[in-house]
Amino acid sequence: MNRMRIGDLTERAGVTQRTVRYYESIGLLPSGEREGNGHHYYTEETVARLQKIDQLKKVGLSLEEIRDVIELYFTDTSGVLPKRKVLGILRQHLADTDQKLDALGQFRSDLQSNIERFERWLEVNDSD
Repeated sequence: MNRMRIGDLTERAGVTQRTVRYYESIGLLPSGEREGNGHHYYTEETVARLQKIDQLKKVGLSLEEIRDVIELYFTDTSGVLPKRKVLGILRQHLADTDQKLDALGQFRSDLQSNIERFERWLEVNDSD
C-alpha cells in the first residue's frame, strides 16, 4: 500500500496541513499511521476521503453532516446508502431555506407597511 507523508497528502488533495489536522481532530479523517520517527503516514484512501469531503461541502453539507455520512461512502460499495442519506439532508436544507424565505418575505412586507405608515403620517403632520 502506498503511504505518503502529510506534505504529499495535502499537495495531492489540495488542502492545507491545518485542514488535515482539524479534520482528524473532529473525526472526519482517521489519524495517519505513526512510525517510530514520529511522522504520520497516510494512504490513498485518505486522499479519497479528502476529495469526498470537498465534494460534500460543495453540495451544501456542514462538516458535522459530512461526519455523519462519510464512512458510508467507504463501506457501501453500491453508493446507495450514502446518497440516500445525503439526499435526506439536502431535502431538509431546502425545507429550512423555504421556511427562512417565507419569514424573510413576511419581514419585508412588514417593513414596507411600516415605511408607508410613517410616510402617510409625515405627509399629514409635517409642516416643513
